Amino acid sequence: MRDAPDDSLARLNVVYLARLREAFGTATEPLPLPDGETTVAHVVARLRARGGVWAAELAAGRALRVAVNHAMATPDTRVRDGDELALFPPVTGG
Repeated sequence: MRDAPDDSLARLNVVYLARLREAFGTATEPLPLPDGETTVAHVVARLRARGGVWAAELAAGRALRVAVNHAMATPDTRVRDGDELALFPPVTGG
């Protein structure tokens, strides 16, 4: 179940790429930030807590890359109102 939109809350735009877009059935969604600022790790944990495919795809140990505003991010990277957080699997060349 997704978080219901609330215009009074800060929010970030979450973008899902590659297999995550297919698994979640969406390319993007707004995500409310009740405190107005948080970390990448907190956002991923919140999405994982949805259960089902969310928990499976975002499970600890699964290969996952994160970018905030088009810059590679770490779990402790801060995200704020209006930021874009992109989740994607690592890409390999061939």
